[in-house]
Amino acid sequence: QVQLVESGGGLVQPGGSLRLSCARSGSIFSINVMGWYRQAPGQQRELVAVSNGGNTDFADSVKGRFFISSDNAKNTVSLQMNNLKPGDTAVYYCYVRGKATKWRSARDYWGQGTQVTVSS
Repeated sequence: QVQLVESGGGLVQPGGSLRLSCARSGSIFSINVMGWYRQAPGQQRELVAVSNGGNTDFADSVKGRFFISSDNAKNTVSLQMNNLKPGDTAVYYCYVRGKATKWRSARDYWGQGTQVTVSS
């Protein structure tokens, strides 16, 4: 069973930085996409940054401020968030789309989320 566990959230002042990490456990045959989504109160979950190994897509609101990286050896994906703004306040979710085995269809996997609050 694939599990994703986020860490690194917290309270930060505007202009500050945070680094989120996501650790994946459990066997997975292949990964199509991995990255981060977020959901603010009363809002729909939205894409922050996702990578398919070759290309990375960022939400327009975070371009130039957020950066995604992965360590395949450690089964982790990280999100470096710089120059944070109050509008970045949300629960951030780690996301992986992949196949558990060679014969199964790809499916979405989600972490439990980590709260990021940007406030003075």
